[in-house]
Amino acid sequence: MADNAAKGSRVSGAARDKLGNDLRKKYEGGRSIRELAAETGRSYGFVHRVLTESGATLRGRGGAPKSRGATKKTGT
Repeated sequence: MADNAAKGSRVSGAARDKLGNDLRKKYEGGRSIRELAAETGRSYGFVHRVLTESGATLRGRGGAPKSRGATKKTGT
């Protein structure tokens, strides 16, 4: 996304719509919000907000759920 506006500059109107659509396609293709933020030079919050505005369905947090009956192993 080399054609993005400079980091921290305001993005509005058609440019914001285009950015939102581009980010949504990448996000729906499996990229994470953190990856998109790093690629665009924008904050996590900015990318999250633009994805929400573009109508993207955000995924839940990653990682396997912890089982309730699991016990911790100790190093002793």
